[in-house]
Amino acid sequence: MAAYNKYDARVDSLVVEAITLWAPDVSAQLGPEEKAVIAKAVHAEPQLASNIEYERAHTGFTRTITVDAADIERIYLQNIGG
Repeated sequence: MAAYNKYDARVDSLVVEAITLWAPDVSAQLGPEEKAVIAKAVHAEPQLASNIEYERAHTGFTRTITVDAADIERIYLQNIGG
């Protein structure tokens, strides 16, 4: 089976579940509320995620994004108009 480790619009249209993981260097620095906001933002634009993987499921695909410092910086800059 092909490796699904980069954004693919066709595969993403078949996503039935989204999972967010956290890079160790950012996980300890964020509270639950911050993680929820960041997870929502990163999954809203998965094509911009630094680390994205798709796994085949019975009814589609599961998208897993591992959020790192670059993702957080990008989201922050987008939200302040940078």
